[in-house]
Amino acid sequence: MNWLRNAFALDPPGPAVPTEQQRLAVDLLLREVVRRRLVAPATLFLSSLPNLNYLTAQGLHFFAPFAHALISAGLYDALAGFLEHRGSVDYMISRLNELDREASVARCGAAPPQTDADRE
Repeated sequence: MNWLRNAFALDPPGPAVPTEQQRLAVDLLLREVVRRRLVAPATLFLSSLPNLNYLTAQGLHFFAPFAHALISAGLYDALAGFLEHRGSVDYMISRLNELDREASVARCGAAPPQTDADRE
């Protein structure tokens, strides 16, 4: 009966914590989004995914044989695996905002705007 105990277990609330390979895959994807200055559409898209992230991950697994011909299989599988976790979208949105702030500072050469958390 041990197998039944965790049959309906959910990930804890809040952002997911990626492994090192998953973090590398997510950062690679999000840095490309920032480089192309598509942060606002990407944030809107990610905000619409919280309840569909597992389904999206399964779609990525389905297209894996085709994607492996174009990009690194390890990074692609790490990204798909990370999206299976409940808090992955929250993590990606917050990381996308961090990378966007860093890119803004690099483009402008000015100090980043302080958030409430930075002031404390």
